[in-house]
Amino acid sequence: MFINNKACILLAGVSLMANAVVAQKKQFTIAEATNGMSTTLALRNIKQPSWEPNTHRMYQVVKTGDGSYAWIYTTYPTDRTDTVVRLKDLNQKLYSKNKLKAMPELTWLDEGLIYFADGNELKKGTLTAGGMTWENWMTLPEKADSIAVHKSGNVAYTIDNNLWLMTRDKRSIALTNDANKDIVNGMPVHRNEFGITRGKFFSPDGNYLAYYRMDQTMVADYPVVNWTEIPAKNTNIKYPMAGGKSHQVTVQVYNITTGRTVQLQTEAPKDQYLTCVTWSPDEKYVFIAVLNRDQNHMWLNQYDIQTGKKVRTLFEEKSEKYVEPQHELNFIPGSNDKFVWWSQRDGYMHLYLYNTEGKLLKQLTKGKWVVNEILGQDADDEAFIIAASKESAMEKHTYAVNWNTGKMRRLDSEPGTHTVYPSSDGKYVYDVYSGAGVPRRGIVCSTHDKYSTVVLEAPNTLADYDRPEIKNITLKADDGTPLYGKLILPTNFSSSKKYPAVVYLYNGPHVQLVKNSFPESNNLWYEYMAQRGYVVFTMDGRGSGNRGLAFEQATFRQLGTVEMNDQLKGVEYLKSLPYVDADRMGVHGWSFGGFMTTSLMLRHPGVFKCAVAGGPVMDWSMYEIMYTERYMDRPEQNPEGYANNNLFSKVKNLQGKLLLIHGTDDPTVVWQHSIYFLKKCVDENVQVDYFVYPGYEHNVRGKDRVHLMQKVSDYFDLYLKP
Repeated sequence: MFINNKACILLAGVSLMANAVVAQKKQFTIAEATNGMSTTLALRNIKQPSWEPNTHRMYQVVKTGDGSYAWIYTTYPTDRTDTVVRLKDLNQKLYSKNKLKAMPELTWLDEGLIYFADGNELKKGTLTAGGMTWENWMTLPEKADSIAVHKSGNVAYTIDNNLWLMTRDKRSIALTNDANKDIVNGMPVHRNEFGITRGKFFSPDGNYLAYYRMDQTMVADYPVVNWTEIPAKNTNIKYPMAGGKSHQVTVQVYNITTGRTVQLQTEAPKDQYLTCVTWSPDEKYVFIAVLNRDQNHMWLNQYDIQTGKKVRTLFEEKSEKYVEPQHELNFIPGSNDKFVWWSQRDGYMHLYLYNTEGKLLKQLTKGKWVVNEILGQDADDEAFIIAASKESAMEKHTYAVNWNTGKMRRLDSEPGTHTVYPSSDGKYVYDVYSGAGVPRRGIVCSTHDKYSTVVLEAPNTLADYDRPEIKNITLKADDGTPLYGKLILPTNFSSSKKYPAVVYLYNGPHVQLVKNSFPESNNLWYEYMAQRGYVVFTMDGRGSGNRGLAFEQATFRQLGTVEMNDQLKGVEYLKSLPYVDADRMGVHGWSFGGFMTTSLMLRHPGVFKCAVAGGPVMDWSMYEIMYTERYMDRPEQNPEGYANNNLFSKVKNLQGKLLLIHGTDDPTVVWQHSIYFLKKCVDENVQVDYFVYPGYEHNVRGKDRVHLMQKVSDYFDLYLKP
């Protein structure tokens, strides 16, 4: 047999070139690194997963072969799947023009009954043997906002600062008529602190409506200027700053049958906080956690809705630091007198079984870990389905907890971060999770037997990219507390080289950056920077979330001190690595992270060569009352703490380069923080870089966020690259 050596060599060369092309990995663009996981690199997911009440049918929205959408269900455990409605049929039945381009957000009212909102139009669907019937249910006023729908057919909504009700027989009733726009009804209060996300609370059967009434007339006006209009237009908001006057809140109860409104007598002082508003199952009482302004004393009170009078204080919680009631009461199914209360009284967020006489019956969960959510219930098994960090502070798993005995059993089996949707009876759950090496997996499983089926296996959308090595790091704080972080090495890493390093941080209450989820870095921008030759480091120091009360309260009255000490432990670790160039280190953070970034540059000058701080708090006396006074007390109670962390007085300490970024319309960390900082820089003859995002509030979103992250990246390239 004749062999042509030249031909073999040529073919081998072609083969090697082909393999090189196949092996070559892509680099992230800044757009992919910023928004990719929610756009072009988004993982496959089940859209709008939901369980029909009182059934084992799980519904989802799917894309059909013609590019349209359909709403389908699968019955478990038979795995029988059927189509309920197609978008084209929905459009045909409800719309003659302005047809929907995608399936709307569908919400269950009850078994066989669903609705969706299209602007101020409410549409209702009823399941039938032949599919579904649809009707134009209600038309609300054009200015209707903050719409709350009850399964009884009663609908509450706001127009400007007043509350309205559309009854099940379609009568429109004004529940309030406050001419003063600074008296607000039916909206969330206390600037959404204390777990408050809504301002209207229908009773279980929909016969009553409790709602917040917030009087802000005593709070100083604060200007927010719209610079996109010519001339610019000012709108005043109410912004209660630490130590100043706070708004005053009451809870009203409207009887839909009689038309009578009763104010619950929550008593003085008027600047206290009212949260955890909960109806008793029999609709006779409302329970409210009343918290004093100092946030160190809480009373759980029961109120009679007919008279408004307090029936009793069930119990009190006190702390030398702060108490933070964040969760409504969870009544035991079928019971009017037993409920579960959330508390951090033993140092971790756990569940306690009480009766309505205020007697503690049992602590249901216990240990050095945190309960994150109550997801559902299984009445037959007398159990709540909960999410908790029992296995690891960096993971979230699902458990069934017996509400009589406290006995727990884990419902999932794989490591990672789990998000669970239980059926209404708790017999089945849809468990979608991710973790190291698992982009996203969805499983429907029984909570009582071994039935389990994989319904989602998302391909790795990052498989073709040049991804860095990511290491989980555990360091120790100065008191021995373990601190969890991630180290991202540059792609094409060589231990013989010296690399610049960027630290990304937040380190504020209720936030956790380091988790076992996908992508393993937890942020593609970190990986983008690693591709550009940076070591990237991030760590949750003391003060951040999901680690228990002692971990969070270590920063009490001294925000920005203990946290910086912990972050400097991270810096020490980075400097100990032979491949990190200690002279080329940068730091970046936003909001509380912006405060931390600026604090590190001013209180520990010379550690970082450059920094980018976004939306930073510069002086805690200029931040909102509810948050600041919880962690810092009032300025007059803690003058030293406020002074230590006042960054205006430390401008002259700046070494290296600092870029500040702020949204002009920021109602959270108001623009004055960075503007006044610039004035101090001028006064001290200190040079600082500055950029604003016109029209943006506290965060820059969407396509303009790409501009933001390009600016941040370029700043590090300018000052950290050789």
